[in-house]
Amino acid sequence: MEQVLSYTKCTLCPRQCGVDRTAGELGFCGMPDYPVAARAAGHYWEEPVISGEYGSGAVFFSGCTLRCRFCQNYEISAQKHGYALNSARLREIFEHLISEGHHNINLVTPTHFLPDILLALEPKLPVPIVYNCGGYERVETLRALEGKIDVWLPDMKYSEPKLARLLSAAPDYVETAKAAILEMYRQTGPAVIENGLMKRGVLIRHLILPGQVDNSIGVLEWIASSFPKGSVLVSLMSQYVPMGPASKLPPFDRRITKEEYDTVLSWLYFFGLDDGFLQGPEAASLEYVPEFNGEGIL
Repeated sequence: MEQVLSYTKCTLCPRQCGVDRTAGELGFCGMPDYPVAARAAGHYWEEPVISGEYGSGAVFFSGCTLRCRFCQNYEISAQKHGYALNSARLREIFEHLISEGHHNINLVTPTHFLPDILLALEPKLPVPIVYNCGGYERVETLRALEGKIDVWLPDMKYSEPKLARLLSAAPDYVETAKAAILEMYRQTGPAVIENGLMKRGVLIRHLILPGQVDNSIGVLEWIASSFPKGSVLVSLMSQYVPMGPASKLPPFDRRITKEEYDTVLSWLYFFGLDDGFLQGPEAASLEYVPEFNGEGIL
């Protein structure tokens, strides 16, 4: 049987590079066989059911299995800025975040470091574990996480493969993410909210991209047709700010328009996906991008 959660002949993500990261070989993510992270601190700008009053204990891991040309965390996802850790140090970080009163442990882009992360999660922590990812996940890897993750927080970025190829170097994103999110839902079932905080379930994020209204409609239609009403939460995001290589690629060199936002919003209501969260235009600001200065790591 294939050992899924391993750095040796790495197949953690859908790229399935097959490199031996323990021997110094680098795959698509470009990361070594130990965790690298750039920030570990309270994060107050997630959805209200994640951040709550006292913040989410977010650990931002470096590197990524996607290559999104518009990534707001480009400094750590593509440029790989961060600090080396091990599973023991990760455990200390998780426990410190909990001691500060944060509602959960929020693993941001964790897939390529799962062997160490899972060691750090044992024994079970007293708060929910949130898996915050781009949606581009291998079902076999997710199955190996069953019982370890309480809240899945995936993106569903695309409904159009050509757009996924152009912007994220992942022409298989659409079908891969659909299968992954269905697996996430299989593991947790319908969303469970207690005292205004998400304790279990799936919250799907979708970022509206400039000039791509049809892409957003396709994503919302798939969610509405794939899950019972109210069983998953949807977060419709308007925070797109031109960054990275996309800032030189029309129409991605501009923010979304009010007309684009209003059109997508009308379709969200049409599909009955009104149980989740919305971002207003004021969210399209660099103010909400955290500083990756090693806070909580060093």
